[in-house]
Amino acid sequence: MARERILPDLTGRLAVVTGASDGIGHVIATRLAASGAAVIMPVRSAAKGVAAADRIRAAVPGARLSTRQLDLASLESVAALADELVGEGRPIDLLVNNAGVMTPPERQETRDGFELQFGTNHLGHFALTLGLLPLLREGKARVTHQTSIAARTGEILWDDLNQERSYDVMKAYTQSKIAVALFARELDARSRAAGWGISSNLAHPGVSPTNLLAAQPELGRPDAKRERRLISLLSRLGIAGTVDSAALPALMAATLPDARGDQFYGPRRLIGGPPTEVKLWTPMQDMDDARRLWDASEDLVGVRVTP
Repeated sequence: MARERILPDLTGRLAVVTGASDGIGHVIATRLAASGAAVIMPVRSAAKGVAAADRIRAAVPGARLSTRQLDLASLESVAALADELVGEGRPIDLLVNNAGVMTPPERQETRDGFELQFGTNHLGHFALTLGLLPLLREGKARVTHQTSIAARTGEILWDDLNQERSYDVMKAYTQSKIAVALFARELDARSRAAGWGISSNLAHPGVSPTNLLAAQPELGRPDAKRERRLISLLSRLGIAGTVDSAALPALMAATLPDARGDQFYGPRRLIGGPPTEVKLWTPMQDMDDARRLWDASEDLVGVRVTP
């Protein structure tokens, strides 16, 4: 249905999709493969990656897939994947920065000492994208970043990016998703200014019953959050989205020929509905913030990009 309506023929193109072992990322990877793209699935768990690739191959006979090791909460792991792909030398046509973590019960840190949500959702993808920049430039790639409705309001906590002095789990998640959006916009702006040939846009999935709020013992959450049960009910009633429909804004942003850089896609209704272009939310609109975040992120991850 939506697959045929939205996606063009992607034969011969290479896509990299983070978070493709389940949920929205798995749907994105499946539909890209069904449209002819070769898909690289960087995953933290090798076993989950193999199982996910097997499910895609069962649904899409002849799908061209490979899994790679990636832990976005480790800059060493991010650099290793970027070095591996750059060493292989194949230009990347599509990069979908989709993976993320949400609201661990207590404050946690990445292996490099960053607050987990900011470090994974934003800094991990920031470092990965910059590490892959040679391949993205060569492929004149489109980079699509997955933000969240949490980014409708809130702010970047400039004086305490890692929330070491005062921690609020939801403010930390919101900050991470605002950062994703600001990075998407600044990447597109820098590409246009420097002639990189990369277009960068963003999407949000609305609300759907994904595993972000499911039981995740590794995050200190032994049971699913109550919100997930409510979201599942709203999804069944057709008010919220399904996992399949929630993937469509990112698929539109990543693949439509007329989708441009610095555009924002989401469901027609805030939490569900057909995908469409939507207006940038207030926390995403200030390009001074976008430039400031880029500079701060370069300092934090230790990577500097020159035009």
